[in-house]
Amino acid sequence: MRPTLRCLQQLERSAPRAKSTSFIGLGRMGSEMAYNLFSKEYTQSPESNFVVCDALPESAKAFQDNFLSQFPGANLQVVDTPVQATVASKTIITMLPSSPHVKQVYSESVIPALKGLPSQDITQTLCIDSTTLDVDVARAVASELNSLGAQMVDAPVSGGVAGAKAGTLAFLVGGTEQSFKLSQPILAQMGQRIIHCGPSGAGLGAKICNNLILGVQQIVVGEGMLLGQKLGLDPAVLASVINSSTGGCWASSVNNPVPGALPEKSPPCERDYQGGFVTALMLKDMGLATEIARKQNSALPLGELAEAIYAKSIQEQPELATRDFSAVYKYLRAQNVSQ
Repeated sequence: MRPTLRCLQQLERSAPRAKSTSFIGLGRMGSEMAYNLFSKEYTQSPESNFVVCDALPESAKAFQDNFLSQFPGANLQVVDTPVQATVASKTIITMLPSSPHVKQVYSESVIPALKGLPSQDITQTLCIDSTTLDVDVARAVASELNSLGAQMVDAPVSGGVAGAKAGTLAFLVGGTEQSFKLSQPILAQMGQRIIHCGPSGAGLGAKICNNLILGVQQIVVGEGMLLGQKLGLDPAVLASVINSSTGGCWASSVNNPVPGALPEKSPPCERDYQGGFVTALMLKDMGLATEIARKQNSALPLGELAEAIYAKSIQEQPELATRDFSAVYKYLRAQNVSQ
């Protein structure tokens, strides 16, 4: 799908490409990331132009309304398609749900749109994809973009919605040294730690390994907290012991699944597990880990079991799919009650 001449002319008049940044994908993470990036860039360079695009037009419009209410002088426009977002900007950031969405956006929109631009514009284009997806898909997309002359990095994040909102994300970056250097100041507007993990796909590999560990930990924290309560321990006391001992981990100290266990914090369990990193996405990430492990002939006995537990929790309690993944605790608690 190539951009039409009319589309090119309209966007060229409204947002000079060299001074514009496009953000595609305004979900829970993307909207917070885009807000931090645009607000900081606008504060530093008020002449900057911003473009947003989302599969749900109402999400893009809501983002625009919110941003302009805080920065009424900013030039931020909503476009209908990734093609328009690509034509409008030399920096294109995507935060999408999974591999099929990345393939669709890049193969059907971004890459064809770039092919319709002058070669000088293509070589000035930087694509940053923060989606957690299949490593092979990411490498294939990057290879095709690189063959056109554009730069691309995979830059999945760690830190969750809270980190995205606070601007404290860690970005795990895969790509060439040149691409990394181009992306680093942009990513620094949205996060605190920018780690170059290696060539294309390396950032995703690191993220998948991290989430594999996190997914397993969240389950065992739930199991330990349930066992402790059966032994008569107060959840807050038990959490305090774990978090100051060798069992301490993020899944317990920040994302503890038991209401009241972290009286000085507000994890998702205090809001009926609303907000945070939803269980359906953790299941997706566990699936990515087990799939790539099979390709690499790397045993994942705990990972495969954890993936099955997350799948079973959604199957038996469908509402957990859209709750923070610490809600697996509710599934484990139900298993305890039924035994």
